[in-house]
Amino acid sequence: MTAIFALLRRDLGLLLPGGSGGGVLPLLFFLAVAMLYPFAVGPDAQMLARTGGGVIWVAALLAAILPLEKLVAGDLEAGVLDQLYLRGISEELAMAVRLLAHWLAFAPLLLLATLPAAALLNLSPDTIRTVVLGLLSGTPGLAAVGLTVAALTASMRGGAALAGLMVIPLAVPILIFGAGALSRPDSSGLLLTAAISLVLAAVTPFAAGAAVRASRD
Repeated sequence: MTAIFALLRRDLGLLLPGGSGGGVLPLLFFLAVAMLYPFAVGPDAQMLARTGGGVIWVAALLAAILPLEKLVAGDLEAGVLDQLYLRGISEELAMAVRLLAHWLAFAPLLLLATLPAAALLNLSPDTIRTVVLGLLSGTPGLAAVGLTVAALTASMRGGAALAGLMVIPLAVPILIFGAGALSRPDSSGLLLTAAISLVLAAVTPFAAGAAVRASRD
């Protein structure tokens, strides 16, 4: 258990703002999209309120893609994952800890940034509540998809660019139900988003672990 907490602390040090992973970039990117979108569509308050929630979801997806290059490739190249395996930490456990660290490094900051972004986009309180709940339930799935793709492409030349292209279609179901919850009077969209995220988070350590082993072989 001590080794797991030490690994989580190390991963957070790499991914949080100020670490070598550049964890502040997703937050800045997210806010930049929220600030620039009103200039693109004009000052129509009703249009901003109608489309702003979907824009926040798209910005969250794109922000989650930014740290993919740092998730697995660096440790795989440096032999860190091999050292963890020799110390009795399986690839699945290492990837489960990395998934938690990845989510903690970008999701809470994005949830906080949603409030000023919502103000820029003129969202109503009810819409803000739905967006925040949707991101809370959907960002674990985005983190899971990102980590799986990062592990699959870690040993490939140009893997970072390929990872970004692969994440977007895989994350479409989360966006469909998460953003779709904004137009539904009930909570079914949020529940489906949470269910998809739960399944992805449960499967990812095994899929990413298998990809790491394949890269080693």
